[in-house]
Amino acid sequence: MKPLDLTASEYNAIRRSQQSHTPARPNNACQMPITGGNITPIPAGVSTGAPVKTIIVASTNPVKIQSALAGFRLMFPAESFTAHGLSVPSGVSDQPMTDEETLQGAINRLTNACQAHPAAHYWVGIEGGCEEKHGELLAFAWVVIAAHDASPTGKGRTGAFCLPQEVAERVRQGIELGIADDQVFGRTNSKQSNGAVGLLTADLIDRQRYYEHAVILALIPFKNPALRWL
Repeated sequence: MKPLDLTASEYNAIRRSQQSHTPARPNNACQMPITGGNITPIPAGVSTGAPVKTIIVASTNPVKIQSALAGFRLMFPAESFTAHGLSVPSGVSDQPMTDEETLQGAINRLTNACQAHPAAHYWVGIEGGCEEKHGELLAFAWVVIAAHDASPTGKGRTGAFCLPQEVAERVRQGIELGIADDQVFGRTNSKQSNGAVGLLTADLIDRQRYYEHAVILALIPFKNPALRWL
């Protein structure tokens, strides 16, 4: 099945590109299996003896890269993975303000990563967003995952939580959530550490763990290939 909201021509172009490449299987976790672009490598960890599978995360944010890698390792403990971050455009606003725009941003990141580096086993798009509900501003994120074979695209969303008015008012004025958090809590670049959810829960749930659960949910179709998925 083609990924949600991709045109037939976009989807077919990606699949043709994927099918014309053999996924890289690096022997050394720090070796770059693919070249070009702004790539951030994350080590593969302890080998299970299986070939190392490459994950391309459509972001250079270390929190997103680590959450993707952790989710894959938890879902498929018998397999070995290495994750690499790639800077690609989301095609949406810097701060998505609806559920639909946030999901589209994750899909766009995934599509751009697939096109930029087709020689991988998996691609992961993660996009954080906000949405107004009953007078409050909620924060959440979408995760979209595709594989190099004909598997369906997996999608998962984090839980949503309400933002305090000090943060929400700034976001409504057009300030990105991460910057608003830094202004309110006196932090610097918190979006690449514990994020809003970590700041508000005193790190009971930090941003990596928050995304990690959505990565696992997005991997459900890959865990259950005998079932039918759109």
